[in-house]
Amino acid sequence: MARVKRAVQARKRKNAYFKAAKGYSGGRRRLWRTVRNAVDRARQYAYRDRKVRKRDFRRLWIVRLNAACRLNDLSYSQFIRGAKLAGIELDRKVLSNLAIEQPETFGKICDQVKAKLAA
Repeated sequence: MARVKRAVQARKRKNAYFKAAKGYSGGRRRLWRTVRNAVDRARQYAYRDRKVRKRDFRRLWIVRLNAACRLNDLSYSQFIRGAKLAGIELDRKVLSNLAIEQPETFGKICDQVKAKLAA
């Protein structure tokens, strides 16, 4: 069998890692074993945190909605239940933006929700 020389492929792979480690400091940028560990770990965190970011934003929207609802004499859970009953199909992101940017419009939505909950 013919001999396979891997110098080109190995250097290409190493260069990709070193390029990904740009901006790191010390050995995390210069030493091959440390660079590989640092970049692999960074990629794991990036993959995981793309999912965590979605959770964090949903939590933020819920906190904002709860605060806005309490200004309108509702709790968050009452508001969500009433919104479903009233047929309001806006998601939490849009509702929290409404609560911040247009409180009077959000107040009208809360009035609709209260009316459905009372009925």
